[in-house]
Amino acid sequence: MTTQELEDRLNTLRPRLHRYCARMTGSTVDGEDMVQDTLLKALRARAAGTQVDDLEPWLLRIAHNTCLDFLRRRSRHSTTPLVEDVADAPLPEGEIVSVGFHSFLRLPELQRCAVILKDVLGHSVDEVAVIAGCSPAAAKSALQRGRAALRKLAELPEDARLPLLPDAQRQKMAAYVALFQRGEFDTIRNMLAEDVRLELVNRLRLEGRQNVGLYFTRYAEATQWTFAFGAVDGHPAMLVFDKTGAMERPAHFVLIDWQDGRIAAIRDFLFAPYGIEAADWVRLD
Repeated sequence: MTTQELEDRLNTLRPRLHRYCARMTGSTVDGEDMVQDTLLKALRARAAGTQVDDLEPWLLRIAHNTCLDFLRRRSRHSTTPLVEDVADAPLPEGEIVSVGFHSFLRLPELQRCAVILKDVLGHSVDEVAVIAGCSPAAAKSALQRGRAALRKLAELPEDARLPLLPDAQRQKMAAYVALFQRGEFDTIRNMLAEDVRLELVNRLRLEGRQNVGLYFTRYAEATQWTFAFGAVDGHPAMLVFDKTGAMERPAHFVLIDWQDGRIAAIRDFLFAPYGIEAADWVRLD
């Protein structure tokens, strides 16, 4: 496999890797970070001569370990107690995909891994065992317990999930969104830091005020988008809705980092629509 063929294959697998990483970390944003770390590690390993027969399980093994390292550094997740009334039946595909990322975060790590790999990505129990580094019996038990625990979580009332954002963060993002809504892109350009960074997730990165300024020109030319102030996984965000598609949920979202009153970084998920798949998002305007 050539380097270009490998990169093409990695891009094809990227949404599936994100489905795993986002549910393991409990966040679409952290999940994307784990995907990027996984792909970087994979490219480095191939450059060092590692030969791979089956790419997806190999990548998922890297992603699994990357997520575990991240979770142990963060060390703030909670777990749900093990349940004894184990159910063998898988959760329906539509149901499992729509389960919020934070519900997965309440499962112990092996249960979380097993349910995601089996019921979200369609891997066998034996493949789960290889990726998770455990026995098939342990993988099967974790799968059963994880399914039962998620069913119990699904019976709980929905939280409002209204994030407690500091007033300063709310005001900055709300003002940014209002400028987008009015098409005042020159005003936004004047707010950019000289060394501002832009990441169009899964597409490109730009640095510097002049280069990043072109990004707003593309949005100014588009007519299908509407914008709203909201939050994704507790991060203040600009929610972007596609008027030509389903309007009940965002098509993608944009995150902003500020420094000394100026825009220091923009992270736009336009080319990574998988990011909003089961994210905890809320509209705040």
